[in-house]
Amino acid sequence: MTELAELNLTITESAQNYLAELLSDQDDDVLGIRMFVNSPGTPKAETCIAYCRADDVQDDDIVVEYEKLTARYELRSVGFLDEAFVDYAKDRMGGQLTIKAPNAKLPKVNDDSPIEDRINYVLYNEVNPSLAAHGGEVSLIEVTAESIAVLQFGGGCQGCGMVEATLKEGVEKSLLDQIPQLTAVRDVTDHTDTSQAYFK
Repeated sequence: MTELAELNLTITESAQNYLAELLSDQDDDVLGIRMFVNSPGTPKAETCIAYCRADDVQDDDIVVEYEKLTARYELRSVGFLDEAFVDYAKDRMGGQLTIKAPNAKLPKVNDDSPIEDRINYVLYNEVNPSLAAHGGEVSLIEVTAESIAVLQFGGGCQGCGMVEATLKEGVEKSLLDQIPQLTAVRDVTDHTDTSQAYFK
């Protein structure tokens, strides 16, 4: 097994061999693997291992040279990959690569965290629990260059007659109060679909 002290992340020898075998079948433009977490610190967090090409490389990636492959770890994801465990086990169907990242969904934010992580923390820990009473939720789509948080509502909030008030009085106020770098909040939800709306 190989352990990264700074990441406390383990990729077993069998997983390394399996990944190296996959990489050997790829074109020369594949530099290795890249591991990251989508929507880190939220209930929707997903830990991913992907082929890494030159366009995927970030200057602040953590690069680790294993015996048979090169791995890059997204810096933003490092805290969420703590105690992650990657293994490969053969079975009657061939085999399966498993990734266990017990901390991927845990909110780990401070004033130095990326703005996306801080927005997600507020949405999932303060805003969504209130919206859940009406069967609704809101998620972050992106943060624009102008520091505008682009949000999408779902469930009972999509098409809801009260969504404008919810956005202005609840979501926007919470986000702007706690994350002063934000300039505004924008809703890009298609509210013409009112099939799930709490208030019509």
